Amino acid sequence: MSERLTAREILALVADADSFRELPAPPRESPQDGPLGWEGYDASRARAAARTGEGESVVCGTARVAGTRAVLIAFEFGFLGGSLGERTGDRLEAAYTRARAHRLPVVPLIATGGSRMQEGMLALTQLQRVARQSALTRAAGLPQIAVLRDPTTGGGWATLGAGADIVLALPGAQVGFAGSRVRPPDADPAAYTAESQLAAGSADAIVAPDELKGVLGRWLRLLAGRGAGVTPADPAAPEPAPVPDALAPGGPAGTGWEAVERARAAGRPRARAYLDAYFDDRLPVTGDRCGGTDPGGMLCGFGERDGRTVAYAAQTGTATRPAGYRTAARLIRLADRLGVPVLTLVDTPGAANDAEAERQGVGAAVAEVFGAVAAARVPITTLVIGEGGSGGALALAAPGNTWATPDSYFSVIAPELAAAILKRPPEQVRSTADQLRVRPQDLVELGVVRGIVGTSAPGSVTGPPRPE
Repeated sequence: MSERLTAREILALVADADSFRELPAPPRESPQDGPLGWEGYDASRARAAARTGEGESVVCGTARVAGTRAVLIAFEFGFLGGSLGERTGDRLEAAYTRARAHRLPVVPLIATGGSRMQEGMLALTQLQRVARQSALTRAAGLPQIAVLRDPTTGGGWATLGAGADIVLALPGAQVGFAGSRVRPPDADPAAYTAESQLAAGSADAIVAPDELKGVLGRWLRLLAGRGAGVTPADPAAPEPAPVPDALAPGGPAGTGWEAVERARAAGRPRARAYLDAYFDDRLPVTGDRCGGTDPGGMLCGFGERDGRTVAYAAQTGTATRPAGYRTAARLIRLADRLGVPVLTLVDTPGAANDAEAERQGVGAAVAEVFGAVAAARVPITTLVIGEGGSGGALALAAPGNTWATPDSYFSVIAPELAAAILKRPPEQVRSTADQLRVRPQDLVELGVVRGIVGTSAPGSVTGPPRPE
């Protein structure tokens, strides 16, 4: 279990010195002992106020975090377990309204046990109210970055937490829809932790308290800083992401099979090398929010290049799992909402096709990426850096703005599989590769890619071109 900081302590931890300005609490008259007339409720609130020094379970205000302005919502767990009631909903609505009025990101610093029983269904309906405010803020193109403290359970997790664009969590924090007193008696407590939520794809990172301000500040700079692109309120379109330089020397392959062998070579530069060379700083987006991750097959996140924010989705050279495709779709949709251009790196023998991948809905997951790319309003730039295996690779490719490195290929199907389907002997695999026209220069001639990066071959470009 992580240390339980008070609302003021967590605000002091993340906000720049003397920058926090608390928002006034909206006035609300309430009958004695609340809307249900719950005997002793007023006394419980008075004791909570005396113990914590707060008038409600949330403290809301504006502040700078590592230089970037944001609306901060800090829960006070010592006030009736950080529970949500009508007055809590008033404060949350006012905070989100302020964020939209001043075009500021929202950062909920959550520590709550759920809805307030003493207010019954009126407390529970505050979740609908919060969800509405979150949706309006999302539609306005403003990012929401949640920090999960201990505990984050019930409706607070299911709205402010899990509904955020980026989810950070403190180590050991209790996180789950079910609180500790309402779970099945034989439930595994490890399933209700921040670490478990990260493994299940429901959180993006575990961040130690002494690193929280720095990490949160980096996220706010990337998603809401001056280099973060445009928003729906801005008529300008973001510039496309520059095409990365090819990292491997040499020109395109002479034959189709040579192109395949070079793309499959163990020593060829992979996605991490390209991302490290391309970005000055980057942070990962992890998980598909459906219970899965694919850290070995898909790298997603936001990075900074020459002061501009660029989103990225990069295949790593392995068969991409359904969770990897869903994470990429999530990333592209988020970048589109925030007005951030996207860079995709294609490198996969294809989508995973084992029985477990089918049970996890690989076809639907690939369809999600095709749909996200097709619907994106921001420019998407694609570089094929290795294998381009069939539809599992094409899903990430930007129509009309795809480029290739000399050590890559793109094919409707792997040459070995094509030969097998055509009932050709193994010795004809090489000639089949030539017939498929998979080389980068073939792809340029066919109009599938715009050019070959870093060569002097016909139809190629030297250095990182600027897409139109």
